[in-house]
Amino acid sequence: MASSTTKSKPKAASKTKSTTKAKTAPKAVAKSRTASASKVEPAAVCHGVKVPDSPMMTPERANRINLARYEGQEIAGALEVVQPGDHVLELGAGLGIVGAVACKNGKPAKVMSFEANPNLIPHINALYKMNRLGKKIEVRNEVLISAPDAPQTMPFHIRNSYLGSSLIEAEHRHTTKVDVKVASYADVHRDFKPTVLLMDIEGGELDFLRHASLEGVRAIVIEFHPNAYGKEGMRECKSILARAGFTQVPHLCTRHIWTCTFDPNLQPPHPDGGWTESIEKADDVVIVPPVETGFVQRAGLLHADGSYLANGALWRNGRSLTTKPAMPEGDLPLRKGTWLWAGVLWMHFGHFLVESTSRLWALNQIKDKIDGILYIPKRPRNGDEVLDIHREFATLMGTEVPVICVDKPERVERLIVPGQGVGLGKMVSGTDSYRKAISKRFAKKVKADGPEKLYISRSKLPAGRGTLVGEAELEENLIRQGYTIYHPQKHDLTSQIATYKAAKQILAAEGSALHLLAMVASPKTQIGMVVRRPSGATQQLIRHVESFSGKAPEVITTLARSWKPAEDAKPRMWMGELDMPALEQELTAAGFIKPAKTKWKALSAEDVKKRLGKNFVEVEAEPA
Repeated sequence: MASSTTKSKPKAASKTKSTTKAKTAPKAVAKSRTASASKVEPAAVCHGVKVPDSPMMTPERANRINLARYEGQEIAGALEVVQPGDHVLELGAGLGIVGAVACKNGKPAKVMSFEANPNLIPHINALYKMNRLGKKIEVRNEVLISAPDAPQTMPFHIRNSYLGSSLIEAEHRHTTKVDVKVASYADVHRDFKPTVLLMDIEGGELDFLRHASLEGVRAIVIEFHPNAYGKEGMRECKSILARAGFTQVPHLCTRHIWTCTFDPNLQPPHPDGGWTESIEKADDVVIVPPVETGFVQRAGLLHADGSYLANGALWRNGRSLTTKPAMPEGDLPLRKGTWLWAGVLWMHFGHFLVESTSRLWALNQIKDKIDGILYIPKRPRNGDEVLDIHREFATLMGTEVPVICVDKPERVERLIVPGQGVGLGKMVSGTDSYRKAISKRFAKKVKADGPEKLYISRSKLPAGRGTLVGEAELEENLIRQGYTIYHPQKHDLTSQIATYKAAKQILAAEGSALHLLAMVASPKTQIGMVVRRPSGATQQLIRHVESFSGKAPEVITTLARSWKPAEDAKPRMWMGELDMPALEQELTAAGFIKPAKTKWKALSAEDVKKRLGKNFVEVEAEPA
């Protein structure tokens, strides 16, 4: 037995060895295949994400991906805001690159992507597999809908190029329609709990934002598509985001692509109330003026510990134009006493009226004795300059305290910080507190003094301010109708107000003068605004006049053409060419003038070109 047992050992060993070889051979083959697959060269690489070849991968697109220019703004935004632990919801995965880059670099807990185009799904999954992201990211071939009572499926229109495929059927473009399953955003929001949204859905974003709850979402990267819903639709998208508490990350935003973040302490002002009608008082506040000229500037108020006093920021169109500055180094001079914060001081007359007076409503409510009013300059080059109109406005508000512009960092012993009561965008109508303060305090002692018929002209302003072609002819015709031609820039504020109070009929070329007129006009005064350019500023002026005077102006839009400088296309530089016969008809119909035997003559095309010179070209479309 022992012998046989001993003899059997080699056989057993041999069998074991043979069996081991037989079992390991398939594994070796599998490993070899995996290694072979892993050696498949990507067609492009973006921020560490390998992009496999596909029918969509042209040499040009591969080059853009390698240079991080393909969806570059969206990717930059995602890299900025996606953090470890996030739940990222991507609407419109496209080739899958943006979501994959966010997943690989931002280290979120999970990424859920939706892509309606069924032709892209295999290529997206191939990208996820190549980068071994399958455990963290998934793509669903569904349309995510936030509106209630959504259908079970929706038609999706696929173009020959995957770019631009959309729920919206494009005119004059060949598309293939497919029905795609619908998923409920409400369900996804409840179960997935997204903290970041990445959205590029070719025009579907407007309807999505109209119905979507953004609770719990702290960052959004979104591309707008005004070709699908117009500029008004794009403004509505931005307004929804602003109202929900999202503010732009300035260096990552363009007109069509926004990266925005939610900050409960940085809510945009709203005319219906909130912090806009609050008054905050703080001791030992640091005032930091801007050091560089720019649309958005790091400037404003800090507490002594360096925290941001957000209620002191200037907002426009739902965007904060002043953002948290760095704490200045070294010992700062101390301004003793109690001071009223008034914000940013504009030299421009219209911006001063609508943005620099926005906190003076507090003069109507505070009981504290103040030592003066403090501003910071909009442009550092203006330094501590304060114009006569700035001081005069404060006097007309019923105070004689000093108005000071702080052009170097300093500490203030005690600062009263009222909310922003008026501004551009939705704030142009002003808060109730601001309107009441203007009605009760502003220019109450100024008596009416002037003609009954008034035309507020821009004809004596420099051409760079934007004027009307044909305004001289308009003025001649209005003089024959009994109007006085008025150039407000030649008069102080008190004189302007006295003149506006006296007039029963006022015609005005569209411009800043209407902002002051709005503050003092009687609802009984008939006001007509002669539009001088195709611009969103027109609606701002209409709302301002109506909100403050109680009556909307008559809007006279009779432009034959608009002209702009060939070297500078800024709308403020544009010049509107008046259609004189049409203008006469409009003014007659509105009751501003009486019918006359001599009709107003149309401007000669040759004469218009001669007046403008070679440096002006005709505007072919509305401003962007």
